[in-house]
Amino acid sequence: MVHPVPGNFHIEAKSKDHSIDPSMTNMSHVVHHLSFGDNPFMGFFRDRETLKHVPEEHKRIRPMDDKVFHNSDYHQAHHHYIKVIPTVVDLKQTGGPLTFYQMLAQSQAVFYDAVNVPEARFSYDLSPMTVFVSKEGRKWYDYITSLCAIIGGTFTSLGLIDAVLYKVLKPKKL
Repeated sequence: MVHPVPGNFHIEAKSKDHSIDPSMTNMSHVVHHLSFGDNPFMGFFRDRETLKHVPEEHKRIRPMDDKVFHNSDYHQAHHHYIKVIPTVVDLKQTGGPLTFYQMLAQSQAVFYDAVNVPEARFSYDLSPMTVFVSKEGRKWYDYITSLCAIIGGTFTSLGLIDAVLYKVLKPKKL
């Protein structure tokens, strides 16, 4: 087993055969696709059927796909920070657990010194914890307990209101 360790990769405008003026470098870029691990949602048929059963809050699978990162000034680049979270969803409807990686991504523009060539930097950190998602139905006695709680709360609230009204509106003896 490989321990989850942080990592990074960089995209830099550099060439052995050409001279590049670092002060005129524009590192605008488009991220067409970025994912970690085997992506179970890539298949056409499984994608539509499986995504119906995954809760909405756990669909952060490809947050950077098809995003444009434009640098309005020369000599700046975007740095991307990505938190990768392993997620296991127990889908009893589709026949078993589904493992994938959610991503939380943040990006910011960074300015460089005049002598340094800007680079688009992607830093990622794998979470040491795994999120397990399962869906279970309620038992029949949960409904009875909830019903008793509602009835008891109503009875107590009406008793308190009755006691307050009795104290306020009670006729005084002379």
